[in-house]
Amino acid sequence: MPRKPATSRTPAETKAVPAPLVDFESLAAEQLRTAPIDGLFAGDDREREHFEGGDAGAIDLTGCSFLECRFTGVTLTDADLRGSRFIETAFEAPFAHTLKAARTTWRDVRIRSPRWGSAEFFDADLESVHLVGGKIDYLNLRGSRLNNVIFEECTITDLDLGAARAGRVALVNCRIGTLDVTRASCSSVDLRTSEFQAVHGVEGLAGTIVDDLQLSQFAPLFAEHLGVRVEG
Repeated sequence: MPRKPATSRTPAETKAVPAPLVDFESLAAEQLRTAPIDGLFAGDDREREHFEGGDAGAIDLTGCSFLECRFTGVTLTDADLRGSRFIETAFEAPFAHTLKAARTTWRDVRIRSPRWGSAEFFDADLESVHLVGGKIDYLNLRGSRLNNVIFEECTITDLDLGAARAGRVALVNCRIGTLDVTRASCSSVDLRTSEFQAVHGVEGLAGTIVDDLQLSQFAPLFAEHLGVRVEG
């Protein structure tokens, strides 16, 4: 679905739509203790630490807890983060071919310029999360809960929100290949200013906000879903 050039408008500036509430400033690196990423282990509990560089590939990090931490340029390919918690934590340029983050908790988190291949966030809990820039091949948020979440100026080849519960979510100036909202439950999910090549599960668009151009692009999907024939 070709899209008109994106503008710099945010959802709050276009119309009176409840905008996501993301108010978080990470601690500066000098306020944190430096720690090696490969020194982490399953069930670890870390607070006010800075993990800069390093490779946590294939390390078992299940059930960890990170409070007021910072991750800069870390590699997390195949590191198992299942069930871990990230609170008031920032990520700068994280990398992973495969990110195993199912059933994780993210609250007051900012992620800048991620480069992820397959990011498995299914059944996760995201509250007050801001993802800025970067490129993700497949972002699996199936069955997750998203509240006050912003995706800004990022490129996502496949965004899977199947069966997700999303409230106060905004996609700002993003480029999305395929959006899957099959059986999703959406409330105040703002899709304006972003472009989409395809949408699956059109019934899941209930509760989203689109602009006039997007409405015209989605019209054939709506007609097919309702069994409407357009002739002439």
